[in-house]
Amino acid sequence: MSKKELKTNAMRILDRAGVPYTYQTYECGEFTDGIHVADQLGLPHEQVYKTLVTVGKTGAHYVFVIPIAEEIDFKKAARAVGEKSVELLHLKDLTKVTGYVRGGCTSIGMKKQFPTVIQEDAEELDYIYISGGKLGMQLRLSPQDLQRVTGASFGDVTAKEEA
Repeated sequence: MSKKELKTNAMRILDRAGVPYTYQTYECGEFTDGIHVADQLGLPHEQVYKTLVTVGKTGAHYVFVIPIAEEIDFKKAARAVGEKSVELLHLKDLTKVTGYVRGGCTSIGMKKQFPTVIQEDAEELDYIYISGGKLGMQLRLSPQDLQRVTGASFGDVTAKEEA
Protein backbone atom coordinates (compact mmCIF):
# COMPACT_ATOMS: atom_id res chain seq x y z
CA MET A 1 0.00 0.00 0.00
CA SER A 2 1.47 3.34 -1.01
CA LYS A 3 1.55 6.37 1.28
CA LYS A 4 -0.98 8.08 -1.01
CA GLU A 5 -3.57 5.38 -0.34
CA LEU A 6 -3.17 5.88 3.41
CA LYS A 7 -4.21 9.56 3.31
CA THR A 8 -7.56 10.24 4.95
CA ASN A 9 -9.61 13.37 4.44
CA ALA A 10 -8.45 14.55 7.87
CA MET A 11 -4.80 14.13 6.83
CA ARG A 12 -5.36 16.04 3.58
CA ILE A 13 -6.91 18.91 5.56
CA LEU A 14 -3.94 18.95 7.96
CA ASP A 15 -1.53 18.92 5.00
CA ARG A 16 -3.31 21.87 3.36
CA ALA A 17 -3.24 23.80 6.66
CA GLY A 18 0.49 23.10 7.08
CA VAL A 19 -0.11 21.28 10.36
CA PRO A 20 2.67 18.89 11.41
CA TYR A 21 1.38 15.47 12.47
CA THR A 22 2.36 11.84 12.52
CA TYR A 23 0.14 8.80 12.28
CA GLN A 24 0.09 5.20 13.37
CA THR A 25 -2.00 2.39 11.98
CA TYR A 26 -3.18 -0.72 13.75
CA GLU A 27 -5.16 -3.83 12.91
CA CYS A 28 -8.84 -3.16 13.41
CA GLY A 29 -11.71 -4.91 11.69
CA GLU A 30 -14.46 -3.22 13.68
CA PHE A 31 -15.03 -0.65 16.41
CA THR A 32 -12.59 -0.91 19.33
CA ASP A 33 -12.74 1.45 22.29
CA GLY A 34 -10.00 4.04 22.77
CA ILE A 35 -8.48 2.37 25.82
CA HIS A 36 -7.95 -0.86 23.87
CA VAL A 37 -6.43 1.13 20.96
CA ALA A 38 -4.08 3.02 23.31
CA ASP A 39 -2.98 -0.24 24.93
CA GLN A 40 -2.49 -1.88 21.52
CA LEU A 41 -0.26 1.01 20.37
CA GLY A 42 1.47 1.50 23.74
CA LEU A 43 0.17 5.07 24.08
CA PRO A 44 -0.42 6.87 27.41
CA HIS A 45 -4.18 6.99 28.13
CA GLU A 46 -4.08 10.65 29.17
CA GLN A 47 -2.85 11.67 25.71
CA VAL A 48 -5.38 9.69 23.66
CA TYR A 49 -8.63 11.53 22.99
CA LYS A 50 -12.00 10.38 21.67
CA THR A 51 -14.44 12.38 19.56
CA LEU A 52 -18.05 12.51 20.70
CA VAL A 53 -20.80 13.97 18.55
CA THR A 54 -23.85 15.34 20.32
CA VAL A 55 -27.13 16.98 19.41
CA GLY A 56 -28.50 19.91 21.39
CA LYS A 57 -32.06 20.74 22.43
CA THR A 58 -32.17 23.07 19.38
CA GLY A 59 -31.26 20.21 17.03
CA ALA A 60 -27.77 21.62 16.36
CA HIS A 61 -24.76 19.27 16.43
CA TYR A 62 -21.69 19.74 18.63
CA VAL A 63 -18.39 17.87 18.83
CA PHE A 64 -16.45 17.20 22.04
CA VAL A 65 -12.88 15.87 22.09
CA ILE A 66 -12.12 14.34 25.50
CA PRO A 67 -9.60 11.89 27.02
CA ILE A 68 -10.49 8.25 26.36
CA ALA A 69 -10.71 7.29 30.04
CA GLU A 70 -13.11 10.15 30.90
CA GLU A 71 -16.84 10.62 30.47
CA ILE A 72 -18.57 13.68 29.13
CA ASP A 73 -20.50 15.82 31.63
CA PHE A 74 -23.61 16.68 29.61
CA LYS A 75 -24.50 19.70 31.77
CA LYS A 76 -21.00 21.22 31.40
CA ALA A 77 -20.99 20.37 27.69
CA ALA A 78 -24.35 22.07 27.13
CA ARG A 79 -23.14 25.19 28.98
CA ALA A 80 -19.94 25.24 26.91
CA VAL A 81 -21.94 25.48 23.66
CA GLY A 82 -24.81 27.62 24.95
CA GLU A 83 -27.48 24.90 24.86
CA LYS A 84 -30.08 23.92 27.46
CA SER A 85 -29.01 20.30 27.08
CA VAL A 86 -27.05 17.98 24.78
CA GLU A 87 -27.14 14.23 24.29
CA LEU A 88 -25.03 11.82 22.27
CA LEU A 89 -25.98 11.55 18.64
CA HIS A 90 -27.67 8.21 17.90
CA LEU A 91 -25.11 5.81 16.45
CA LYS A 92 -27.33 5.14 13.43
CA ASP A 93 -27.02 8.84 12.49
CA LEU A 94 -23.25 9.18 12.96
CA THR A 95 -22.12 8.47 9.39
CA LYS A 96 -24.99 10.46 7.86
CA VAL A 97 -24.15 13.54 9.98
CA THR A 98 -20.33 13.37 10.07
CA GLY A 99 -19.22 11.20 7.15
CA TYR A 100 -17.29 9.03 9.61
CA VAL A 101 -17.91 5.62 11.20
CA ARG A 102 -17.83 4.80 14.91
CA GLY A 103 -14.22 4.39 16.00
CA GLY A 104 -12.98 6.36 13.00
CA CYS A 105 -14.69 9.65 13.80
CA THR A 106 -12.50 12.73 14.09
CA SER A 107 -13.33 16.41 14.51
CA ILE A 108 -11.28 17.22 11.38
CA GLY A 109 -13.13 17.16 8.07
CA MET A 110 -16.66 16.21 9.03
CA LYS A 111 -19.34 16.83 6.38
CA LYS A 112 -19.98 20.16 8.11
CA GLN A 113 -17.74 21.96 10.59
CA PHE A 114 -19.68 21.73 13.84
CA PRO A 115 -18.88 23.77 16.95
CA THR A 116 -16.12 21.81 18.68
CA VAL A 117 -14.85 21.84 22.27
CA ILE A 118 -11.60 20.17 23.32
CA GLN A 119 -11.29 19.24 27.01
CA GLU A 120 -9.20 22.02 28.54
CA ASP A 121 -6.63 19.63 30.07
CA ALA A 122 -5.32 19.07 26.52
CA GLU A 123 -3.90 22.61 26.48
CA GLU A 124 -1.19 21.47 28.93
CA LEU A 125 0.01 18.67 26.62
CA ASP A 126 2.59 18.95 23.84
CA TYR A 127 0.55 16.60 21.68
CA ILE A 128 -2.50 14.34 21.72
CA TYR A 129 -3.66 11.35 19.70
CA ILE A 130 -7.00 11.40 17.92
CA SER A 131 -8.68 9.19 15.34
CA GLY A 132 -7.26 9.62 11.87
CA GLY A 133 -10.64 9.53 10.16
CA LYS A 134 -10.93 5.80 9.62
CA LEU A 135 -10.77 2.64 11.69
CA GLY A 136 -7.22 1.57 12.45
CA MET A 137 -5.54 4.98 12.34
CA GLN A 138 -4.44 7.44 15.02
CA LEU A 139 -3.04 10.94 14.40
CA ARG A 140 -0.58 12.66 16.73
CA LEU A 141 -0.69 16.47 16.73
CA SER A 142 -0.60 19.41 19.09
CA PRO A 143 -3.90 20.37 20.76
CA GLN A 144 -3.38 23.95 19.53
CA ASP A 145 -3.10 22.75 15.92
CA LEU A 146 -6.29 20.69 16.36
CA GLN A 147 -7.97 23.79 17.79
CA ARG A 148 -6.81 25.92 14.87
CA VAL A 149 -7.84 23.52 12.11
CA THR A 150 -11.30 22.81 13.61
CA GLY A 151 -12.05 26.27 15.00
CA ALA A 152 -12.50 24.60 18.39
CA SER A 153 -12.46 26.14 21.83
CA PHE A 154 -11.03 24.63 25.00
CA GLY A 155 -13.43 24.02 27.87
CA ASP A 156 -14.11 21.86 30.90
CA VAL A 157 -16.64 19.28 29.67
CA THR A 158 -15.73 16.05 31.48
CA ALA A 159 -17.17 14.55 34.63
CA LYS A 160 -14.65 14.85 37.45
CA GLU A 161 -14.48 12.51 40.39
CA GLU A 162 -15.18 14.39 43.60
CA ALA A 163 -12.35 13.91 46.09
